[in-house]
Amino acid sequence: MKTWVTPGGVHPPENKHQSLTMPIGTLPLPEKLIIPLSQHIGVPANPCVQIGETVLKGQKIAEASGPLSVPMHAPTSGTVSAIEHRPIAHSSGMLSPCIEITPDGREQWIEHRGIDDFQHASSSALLKTISEAGIAGMGGAGFPTAVKLNAGHQRPINTLIVNATECEPYITADDSAIRERAQEIVQGISILSHILSNPSTILIGIEDNKPEAIAALKPHVEDTGIQVVSFPTKYPSGGEKQLVYILTGQEIPSGKLPADIGMLCVNIGTTFAIKRAVVDGEPLISRVTTMTGDACGINRNYETLIGTPVSHMLANSAFDEKACSRLVMGGPMMGFSLTSAEVPIVKTTNCILAPSFQEIPEDEPAQACIRCGMCAEACPVSLLPQQLFWYSQAKDYERLEAHNLFDCIECGACSYVCPSNIPLVQHYRHSKGEIQKARAEKIKSDHARERFEFHQQRIEQAEKDKEAKRTARREAAEKAKATAANNRETSAPGSAADIIAAAQARAAAKKISPEQQRAKFERSIAGAEMRVSMAEEKLAEADPNRTQEQENILHAAVESARQKLDQARLRLAEHNKAHHGEQVD
Repeated sequence: MKTWVTPGGVHPPENKHQSLTMPIGTLPLPEKLIIPLSQHIGVPANPCVQIGETVLKGQKIAEASGPLSVPMHAPTSGTVSAIEHRPIAHSSGMLSPCIEITPDGREQWIEHRGIDDFQHASSSALLKTISEAGIAGMGGAGFPTAVKLNAGHQRPINTLIVNATECEPYITADDSAIRERAQEIVQGISILSHILSNPSTILIGIEDNKPEAIAALKPHVEDTGIQVVSFPTKYPSGGEKQLVYILTGQEIPSGKLPADIGMLCVNIGTTFAIKRAVVDGEPLISRVTTMTGDACGINRNYETLIGTPVSHMLANSAFDEKACSRLVMGGPMMGFSLTSAEVPIVKTTNCILAPSFQEIPEDEPAQACIRCGMCAEACPVSLLPQQLFWYSQAKDYERLEAHNLFDCIECGACSYVCPSNIPLVQHYRHSKGEIQKARAEKIKSDHARERFEFHQQRIEQAEKDKEAKRTARREAAEKAKATAANNRETSAPGSAADIIAAAQARAAAKKISPEQQRAKFERSIAGAEMRVSMAEEKLAEADPNRTQEQENILHAAVESARQKLDQARLRLAEHNKAHHGEQVD
């Protein structure tokens, strides 16, 4: 099948062979499992368990808190020992809400059952299963998979692309998974195809440095309509936009998604998790993670429980702390250094890298830009990294957006080739954060301004209403005064008759209409009836063993309420008689 060549890119040393000498292994249970409530793009999940509660393997421990959220599940059976803020997988070592589980060692599962015949299940039922299983993208930023598939299901998808490139050096999690689990991965792709109403083209994009994985896939894709497409190895071929272009020759417009041009990309690890959720009924509680680097005596891939501390992986991999230059979560290109080995493995953790000082030496100080243009040549998105760097330093956010900063995929190719050791990607990330922060603050300030303006309009309207009422009363008083003056034929100016007439005019202006008076009496009756009802209920519900004094108080309250009701009815009757000629009851 024809493939296209993306611009830019680099060829860093791969260093993949050392972690592929053994099959996927398993780790012993750690003493504690720490499950962050935010392992995905979107809103963190809400805990649905309490400290001290016993949980089973696969049990839901946190509910999704919105459409852009996924639930969390217990990776093993045990006891919830803490719900508090802990350090999580982040370059800053920030704290985030987590649930700590102390394993009991029994690995006791909840009752779970998959969908036997997913081919005859509805797309909505499959999407609900995937959502309830807590599946988020396992090869990128962790976008909730059910949301991604639902968006694709709402518009025609003609091409499904499965990303098996794994272009980062050192990482072999997907490679090893394909070698050992090709049949289950293809079954997961079939589920995706069914959800998306059987797209006309299904492609597995894989770099040609994985011959064993390619060979493992081919027997299982025969007569399925799925094509395995290999292409030359180059970093970063695994970017979503880059892979779409390599396989189809189509470019995704700036600010758009693959679904906007009828395509959808899913990671290999995600397809395997979908198969386990739909067919086996198992939520996402573990993933394949590469443990590698010369500072570890054992380099291999592990089926790692979500929440396993990195320190536990290191302890079971013959880790030599003195030989390690830094701990990196992810690959050397797009990963980030960890501030602590106690952070947990999350759903997006595909690698823990413990390199020696020879593999990744200490960072050299940045030098001045020499304008060599190598960063522009290496950029796979055809941006201008040098200009972006200048605008980032100057905090010229308008120019940054005009130069399409948000098209940067933060692959690190520009930093990799920079002879001045300038941390370009860090500058871009910081500027993106500042722009997003400014956007959020603008939205917040716009809402505040709208609320203030609406409040001011209400105040102004209330003042206008009050002024209108005052004007109406003043005009009525003046009219009454003028009428009285015209009727005075014998009264001298300033006489008592004039004063009385003016007072009567003012009283008439303030006097409410008979209809308003009647409504007021009816409200009084309704209130009195409610008080009678409440007093009678209190009497009926009173303690049977009450004293005589308490009995007298309750009866007196009922009698008082009834008397007030009678008085209210009498006033209404008198009003009716006065204005309508009705008789008093």
